[in-house]
Amino acid sequence: MAIVALAGGVGDAKLTDGLARILPDGDLTVVVNIGDDFEHYGMKICPDLDTIMYTLGGVANPETGWGVMDESWHMLAMLEKYGETPWFRLGDRDMATHLLRKHLLDAGHSLTDITQRLANGLGITQRILPASDDDHATMVDTEGGMTLAFQEYFVRHRWQPIVKRVWYASEKNAVPSDAVLRALDEAEAIIICPSNPILSIDPILSLRGMRSRLENRRVPCVAVSPLIKGQAVKGPANKIMSELGHDPSTQGLLDFYAGLIDGLVVDSGDGVNSDEILESQILMKSTADRQRLAREVLDWAGSASLSK
Repeated sequence: MAIVALAGGVGDAKLTDGLARILPDGDLTVVVNIGDDFEHYGMKICPDLDTIMYTLGGVANPETGWGVMDESWHMLAMLEKYGETPWFRLGDRDMATHLLRKHLLDAGHSLTDITQRLANGLGITQRILPASDDDHATMVDTEGGMTLAFQEYFVRHRWQPIVKRVWYASEKNAVPSDAVLRALDEAEAIIICPSNPILSIDPILSLRGMRSRLENRRVPCVAVSPLIKGQAVKGPANKIMSELGHDPSTQGLLDFYAGLIDGLVVDSGDGVNSDEILESQILMKSTADRQRLAREVLDWAGSASLSK
């Protein structure tokens, strides 16, 4: 069963891990947000791509969900000796990913091909695709007239500024890669993972032609809520939804994804009276939870009631 998952950060990595564990090798394609990619100390940093890759490769830090397990921080300590104040944490093992990615980009390779090479090195048997090979940086306009690049807003300022607008530095030009479009054409179901709909999923949807591609699909599309009782499982989803005029609720998510999804998976007790809702235990505390939720989502996406 060919499945395409649209994914962003840590919560999405958990669900994609569950999907990867229960699907045959090669049946899952994860299309990953690139809006939070940025250049740091001359290197191309792709936080969401790396979080998905490290998770599926079995090397993610189990305590944080991001970064590499058994990490050390000697490089950051040396930077501090030189008077730097490292606000974005890059571990010593993690640096290998960024150095090789930069080297290959400079040699003319696409981000799609580089990601495949890195994933192969970690023994990943499912496919991970950046949503685009183009730059598509998420920008955040905040109260008081300040514009921040995504990582400045999210990491340096710990997502505390009030958001007035989210936009993309290349929104008129960036397009989905050919590999992403092929994956969507071949998909038997599409899953929108439980990430921040504005900061992690919308950068994918905003790529030129992507939204219309999903609206005109011929297969079921199911989203998983990132909220439990109106609060984000992790991060600022409910905060930023409220600041931008979206109700952080099941109905608010249905409205946000209107025309794109056939169903929404929510936490038990959070549902509304709708055939579009499947209630489940969406908090994934263990590998078993990841696999259980993945199986429930797949079964529901394949059900006759959601078939297009």
